[in-house]
Amino acid sequence: MNLHVGKGVSACAAGMTMLLLMVPQDAYAMHIMEGFLPPLWALTWWLLFLPCLAIGLTRMKHIVAEDGNRKVLLALCGAFIFVLSALKIPSVTGSCSHPTGVGLAVIMFGPWVLSVLGAVVLLFQALLLAHGGLTTLGANAISMAVVGPMVGYVVWRLALRLGLRRDVAVFLCATLADLSTYMVTSLQLGLAFPDPTFGFTASALKFMGVFCLTQIPIAIAEGLLTVMIYDQLTKRQLISAGSL
Repeated sequence: MNLHVGKGVSACAAGMTMLLLMVPQDAYAMHIMEGFLPPLWALTWWLLFLPCLAIGLTRMKHIVAEDGNRKVLLALCGAFIFVLSALKIPSVTGSCSHPTGVGLAVIMFGPWVLSVLGAVVLLFQALLLAHGGLTTLGANAISMAVVGPMVGYVVWRLALRLGLRRDVAVFLCATLADLSTYMVTSLQLGLAFPDPTFGFTASALKFMGVFCLTQIPIAIAEGLLTVMIYDQLTKRQLISAGSL
């Protein structure tokens, strides 16, 4: 392995380990928690996620077959997602606000590989941190590992095409991928628990309104952090400035 890659990854891993040690382990801190969704909705989101997971596995197979540095950076992205998405702030009943960490991997590897990284992260968090759940893993994966990365990727490519500065493009990618994750979560909760009077729309808007109180500043902070990490990786020549 390249010495610079090893040093850079080790430094990032040490920092993320320190962050993880500070994560509170309260049982109420979840994505969408185990058993919170009605069985029909939990199954529906699982069925929608499985094809995305299959595409992601195919993409990851190509990455793993490439040189060793790419594999190390892929592992780093997975650790980054795990740590950031474990930094949870209680929000509406049955859920929470937290960073997602997907922007960096989207920029380096594209959106599809996030379906695999996200599924692994969500599985370990559900089993080890009581964060999320197995029945709701499909729903959480659709929001954080499919839609969020897709939005981030579209924003990244559009920002580059418009000629925006690369640090601005990175910020927008990470921030909007985070915010879109919670928009989807709000829609999922609205579909599962429509307002008795005004239905799905009112319920989804209510969830979005509550999430925004915590998620907007979190998304901005995540965008700034992603810019700093991307800048360090490019300065150390761990990735090329022209990724994707």
